[in-house]
Amino acid sequence: MVLWSTLVLVKGLCNIFLFSNFSLILFQKLLKLKKLEIKQVFLALFCISFIFSLFLWIGFDSSTPKFQFVSEGWWLPYKNVNFVLGLDGISLFFILLTTLLFPLCCLWIWPFIGVNLKFYLYSFSVLESILILAFSSVDLIFFYVFFEIVLIPTFIIIGMLGSRDRKVRAGYLFFFYTLFGSLLMLLGICYIYNVVGSSIYEAIHGFTLSTYEQKWIWVSFFFSFSSKVPLIPLHIWLPEAHVEAPTTGSVLLAGLLLKLGSYGIARYCIGLFPDACLFFTPSVFTLGLLGVIYTSLTAIRQIDFKRLIAYTSIAHMNLVVLGLFTCNTLGIHSSLVQSLSHGFVSSALFLSIGTMYDRGQSRIIRNYSGLSHTMPIFVSVFLFFTLANLGLPGTSSFVGEFLLLTSIFLVSPYTCFFSSSCLILGGGYSLWLFNRVSYGNSKLIFFDVSKRELLCVLPLIFSTFVFGIQTKNFIRPYILHSL
Repeated sequence: MVLWSTLVLVKGLCNIFLFSNFSLILFQKLLKLKKLEIKQVFLALFCISFIFSLFLWIGFDSSTPKFQFVSEGWWLPYKNVNFVLGLDGISLFFILLTTLLFPLCCLWIWPFIGVNLKFYLYSFSVLESILILAFSSVDLIFFYVFFEIVLIPTFIIIGMLGSRDRKVRAGYLFFFYTLFGSLLMLLGICYIYNVVGSSIYEAIHGFTLSTYEQKWIWVSFFFSFSSKVPLIPLHIWLPEAHVEAPTTGSVLLAGLLLKLGSYGIARYCIGLFPDACLFFTPSVFTLGLLGVIYTSLTAIRQIDFKRLIAYTSIAHMNLVVLGLFTCNTLGIHSSLVQSLSHGFVSSALFLSIGTMYDRGQSRIIRNYSGLSHTMPIFVSVFLFFTLANLGLPGTSSFVGEFLLLTSIFLVSPYTCFFSSSCLILGGGYSLWLFNRVSYGNSKLIFFDVSKRELLCVLPLIFSTFVFGIQTKNFIRPYILHSL
């Protein structure tokens, strides 16, 4: 009965998000809702989706690697191409992360009453529904469809809702880098369908492709996912997109959009093409190691808050890729834990930057100093996530990074030695940033964080701390049985 009721909740969750925009337009015309009431409706919908995802977690059976809550909707007029949704231990936590961040973003823009409010809320609603469908799609063709449709609401958030003149350029950079990178994956999917005769994940997983076929298909998939992570040299779009996007856009980019890349690598590149992964591991290790060192060094010289955190995100996600391609259970498990942790920590750091920008209307680091005198609560929160970004023991980042480096050491001690430099360089740019912002003479007098701003980061503090202390109970059983 519990499983059946949870399945009903999955279907209801998808239906709510697929039709929420149309219903809100109808409500607005009939009831002439004010902007505040529209925000209340959207916030309620986002909170309902988070509650539904908690029910999924409660009803999930962690002892089996099979997809659960499988729901088949409508299908295309092609053989073995079905719109099938299902969850395993990997996709479950990415959906939990998705449904957690969207209500926080909605709450963050609560004071906003500009003319673009509808675009904000509608784009959020569409983006959340697409991400949920992408993470829960069992059919490879439909996963590609949702993987690509993500570009549309994200382009609107960056290119239309940004605050600076270069926002359109940043939106096009994001759009074209990820779009052209995904075209190769479409060719690989078409080849798989012609050979296997099905696009369902389990059918493809049970079919044996030759090593030669795996190599070519792997290249097409990896090129697409590496532009989302992103790996060098496909990282150019990310710092630009972060700088030009609004605060909530940066939160969604770092917290969720980058996770599509790590999720895709873990699910498809490693899950479907294991022989090709072993063959290309040295090349990926080289790219990932260059990305970790280069972006960490680049972050030190940044003068813009957002650009600095953007480069740190690239460094952490490149470390995640290194862990994934150790091709052992410990490495894949720790990489997924670090991906979730990065979603908590990086999102909170961008919200902290948004707090300072709302007061000082500047993202230049040298314009701020001495905030500990006037904003002690903010400085305390900023310190917690700065240390969490460094891998403070007791936080989820510590668990992820420690296990990541351990798994890399088991495969290549030299790679582990050089990739661990990100910890030292991370201490350099993170602590230097915190010192410049928090101490010294106060240049401007700001009021401390409001209740709304504190409420936005409290769930992230709780998640970072609890998942760091109880990783074994909260995450490990679900992911290990899905590998």
